[in-house]
Amino acid sequence: MAMAGCTLLSVTVPSRFIARCNASTGDLSSVDPLKIAGDLGADSHQLLIGLVPSTSESSVLSSSKVYKRASLSSDGSASKHLGRWMPQPDHAIDLQGILSSLKSTGRAEELDDLLNEWKGKLSFRLMVTLLNQEKDWQRALAIHDWMCEKGGYRPSIYSYNIVLRNVMKARRWTLGEGLVGEMVMNGVKPDKFTYSTLISSFGKAGKFDSALMWFQKMEENAVLPDLITYSTLIELCARVKDFAKAVSLFSKLRASGIQPDRVVYNSMINMYGKAKLYREAENLLEEMKSTGIDPDTVTYSVLINAYAESEKYEEACNVFRDLRARRVALDTTTCNMMIDVYGKLGLVKEAENLFWSITELEVYRNVVTYNTMIKVYGEAEHLAEAFRLFHSMEKRGLAPNIVTYNSVMKLFAMVNNEERATRLLKKMEDRGVEANAMTYSTLISIYGKTGKYEKAARLFQSLRARGFPMDQILYQAMVVVYEKAGFMAHAKRLLLELNHRSSVSRDTAINVLAKAGKLEEAGKLFLSAYKNGEVKDKAVFENMIDLLARSNRSALLLDVYAKMRESDHVPDSRTCYKVMESYGKLGLIKEAEELYLELKENGYRLGEEVHWLMMKLYGNARDIESAERLFEELKSEKDLPDNLVHLNMISVYERANLLDDASRVFQEMKQREDVAS
Repeated sequence: MAMAGCTLLSVTVPSRFIARCNASTGDLSSVDPLKIAGDLGADSHQLLIGLVPSTSESSVLSSSKVYKRASLSSDGSASKHLGRWMPQPDHAIDLQGILSSLKSTGRAEELDDLLNEWKGKLSFRLMVTLLNQEKDWQRALAIHDWMCEKGGYRPSIYSYNIVLRNVMKARRWTLGEGLVGEMVMNGVKPDKFTYSTLISSFGKAGKFDSALMWFQKMEENAVLPDLITYSTLIELCARVKDFAKAVSLFSKLRASGIQPDRVVYNSMINMYGKAKLYREAENLLEEMKSTGIDPDTVTYSVLINAYAESEKYEEACNVFRDLRARRVALDTTTCNMMIDVYGKLGLVKEAENLFWSITELEVYRNVVTYNTMIKVYGEAEHLAEAFRLFHSMEKRGLAPNIVTYNSVMKLFAMVNNEERATRLLKKMEDRGVEANAMTYSTLISIYGKTGKYEKAARLFQSLRARGFPMDQILYQAMVVVYEKAGFMAHAKRLLLELNHRSSVSRDTAINVLAKAGKLEEAGKLFLSAYKNGEVKDKAVFENMIDLLARSNRSALLLDVYAKMRESDHVPDSRTCYKVMESYGKLGLIKEAEELYLELKENGYRLGEEVHWLMMKLYGNARDIESAERLFEELKSEKDLPDNLVHLNMISVYERANLLDDASRVFQEMKQREDVAS
């Protein structure tokens, strides 16, 4: 068999393959040999099945010629029979026998010889069936080439789509795109399945730009996307966190008249949740219900997770209540999240009830379930229950992981039990669980609290000596131990070490210095790191703001806050309080109000102390009208204690010497208490 081609990296590349790689542009001069060799693989004989032309080609361009077949019937098969070119009835053909014989072929010539025996005997429908059952991309390509070049079948959208599916599944991206170009040159118009195959394949591979490019081509060629195409792209947008593109695609889906399904709704609710657009997420949930699509476990789980991540625990509870009311099946992940949410709200009993009722709900308790419940017990200082659960976990044959051991280590730290903490570390090592920075920092803290300063120092030095990654919490723990022991020179030396770039990251160094109260050192390092673009962690800004608040440096605090917002970080409730307090000290009430309203309007959970502070700032500025307006708003907030809302307003009136108003609000408070009781 003659062949026009070229040799690249010891792999014989046929000109037909090169043409396919550039079919969409028709430009062969830009062929990338490395890319083609990568698509071909290692063994040219094995991989060139179906790629080697059956006749000699006079030029590279001849391989991309448009197939022109004479006397073809409407189904693509030969309309006349010459000699043995007589199609047999489909039921008389042993299709499995042919497939079995095809699988035994290893070279292009063998496959051609086998198919030539059936030339003219197989209908187009049967050939497509044969092609569809061949899952190997190389052999499928070879069969398709034989159909078009030798078998007398004209190029068809059905056969091209089957080959494209196999090629894309094998991640042969260049070849797949080239096949589409070849289709067009052969007069075959790509259809919905063609584009969906490309989009979903690129999407699953994380090739966002390629998937979107083919979606745009789909729209340009007036091929209407279907629900699966939109769903694939929206899910891909979620993976790459392109919120704007996801919303745009969702809008196009709706405008096209396609009804979103549960998968699309879940993806969009997840996207809105991560973007902290809770109202939109809740609206989509209601829209789902109104269109007759029942929310499932995933729907509720992503919404609960979004609220929990933003510390909107009450809202997470409301979603969970809706889930239970609609009798939606629970899963382990949702239960674990809700146990944690109950713990954050101090609802230990509710967390406990959910934990023990899991088996009745046909949900499996995993290591994370136990870890979460142990943490809830620990934070509530229910130490006996936490230890009991840890031992119960071991008895049930559930192997504790590093999170479990760290939680138990913290329990020992709460009771300053150095001996049991040391034994726990040994137990971890014996079981092959590698301790991390959290484990060692907790142990160092325990040594410091129990006066075992030398032990703490030895452990810290041994970690450095063996090249253990020195996290900020290790430095912080050791600095505290040195200061507690009165070894100020050692503490200072350790802090100075943080200024060396090779020791730890800038973020780590700033955090440690800030937590240690070293204002000058932390400030200098922060400004230098920020100028060089090295401050990445939101916690660095928060720790600097905390340090400056303790040092009563309001102007500097607001400067750090401005840099925090420039870095696209939004303050949490605790940081918000400190920033608003600094605004108040500098008489910048309008700026404090703007921050308060911004966070409130965007649905961020603010601690009650932030509301009281805003009311107080209005009072200090003698803006009684604004304070009264806020008072009326807060009275309707179910999460806020009613008596505290009234007491804070009374305080505003008293400082303004408006005693009659203070008395009136006090009487109102008493009446509301009587009604409530």
